[in-house]
Amino acid sequence: MSSAHQLDNRMTAAEYLEWERQQTERHEFVNGEVFLQSGGTRRHSLIGANLLRDLSTHLKTGDCEAHGSDMRIHVEATGMYAYPDVSVACPPIEGEADDVISNPVLLAEVLSPSTADYDRGGKFAHYRQIPSLREYLVIWQSEARIEHHQRADEGHWILHDVVSQDSILKLISFNLQLPLAEVYDKVTFD
Repeated sequence: MSSAHQLDNRMTAAEYLEWERQQTERHEFVNGEVFLQSGGTRRHSLIGANLLRDLSTHLKTGDCEAHGSDMRIHVEATGMYAYPDVSVACPPIEGEADDVISNPVLLAEVLSPSTADYDRGGKFAHYRQIPSLREYLVIWQSEARIEHHQRADEGHWILHDVVSQDSILKLISFNLQLPLAEVYDKVTFD
């Protein structure tokens, strides 16, 4: 799962949203269960901030918006509420409230050892149910590597494994070619 701690009580989506808006920490909601989101490392934060910066700069003159990890995404088909590390939405931006987006075009998750399997599997299974979603990025923090999942015709997904800081990530939704060196700017690997 994508969290450090599962809470013991079950909630409805409405109860979760009301409760979550009162909390100081972030929690994801999956199948009636609430999960506390664990804190990240400097490297995790830096990678997410770099991607957000680069996307925001590229989108500055258009109508699309790039958001960081504080924006809640709602997967209407499954009822999940999540906080991806980076999301992009384009008009008309939809969501039941100003703190929820239900029609992102791009979502990105920076992997942590405790969340890697879930982010690449179960969470992506939820995200694939979002009709507007065109691209999903799974970003390693242990090496310069991004799994770029791109929606193709008839709902099929194509995987582009982009490896090494010399590589270019091609985001088709925004006609953007992003060097991995930019995503991993100031990041040192062990």
